[in-house]
Amino acid sequence: MDKNEIREARRMYLKSKEGRRNIMNCIFAVIIAVFFLFPIYWLIQMSFKTDMESFGKIVTYYPHEFTVDPWLQNLRDADFLTSLKNSVLIAVCAMVISLGFGVPAAYGMGRYKVRGTKTFMLTFLVTQMLPASVMLTPMYLTFSKLGLLGTYWAPAIAVASGSVPFIVVTLRPYFKSIPVSLDEAARIDGCNVFRSFFRIMIPTIKTGIITVVVISFLNGWNDLIYSMTFNVKADMRPLTANIHKFQSKYGTKWNCIMAYGAILTIPVILAFVFLQKYIVGGLTAGAVKE
Repeated sequence: MDKNEIREARRMYLKSKEGRRNIMNCIFAVIIAVFFLFPIYWLIQMSFKTDMESFGKIVTYYPHEFTVDPWLQNLRDADFLTSLKNSVLIAVCAMVISLGFGVPAAYGMGRYKVRGTKTFMLTFLVTQMLPASVMLTPMYLTFSKLGLLGTYWAPAIAVASGSVPFIVVTLRPYFKSIPVSLDEAARIDGCNVFRSFFRIMIPTIKTGIITVVVISFLNGWNDLIYSMTFNVKADMRPLTANIHKFQSKYGTKWNCIMAYGAILTIPVILAFVFLQKYIVGGLTAGAVKE
């Protein structure tokens, strides 16, 4: 057996070993996907079951009697539509406030030499670690003095206070990685700081901007604790606060609760399905660029 045959046999062996490794990795990935996606499947299939089947002693893994009544009960409910409007308003306001403060701050800290940048970044990181329950009392007292209790602005500002540090930490490496020559070329073409920021910098980091837009919107969409604390009126609470309405002393309507939960998760699922390449790329790129 000459050297060429030995080399070819070794190459075939390594190739087959790599193939087996790829197969094992695929199987492992499928198991992980099933593990994480099963709760979503259970949520959706339960939302299409009848009351009798959802309360049955025998567990079924798919609806034997398919029905859309739980969805129709939610969509026809006036309180549901009001809560949906509240969730959209809070999420949009939180997103706008977060971007309004976070993006310029990230631009300033990424493009200019700011004294105490490391201290600011450490403060932002520590702020993200604080639980919302720690911030409730000082925020409640502050909003009470400002007259913001009972308005959409209170939960939106509270949510934005947690989103702004995330935006700064994510976008600062993007702005820092943009060549200085791009700024100089913009100045030669007659752009001032503001025109250069909106027409050149923002389009250049489109991936990062899409990432923080989606995350800041979802932070407001998923809010519960701030809305429950700062808005005492029932007609101003978001979707996350009204899911308890299907629980009573006579029992729990699990199919309606599951339909309600499915409606809540639809924006989250759609955002990650259609924008996953931007979100994943934005988070990973922003994490390593310095």
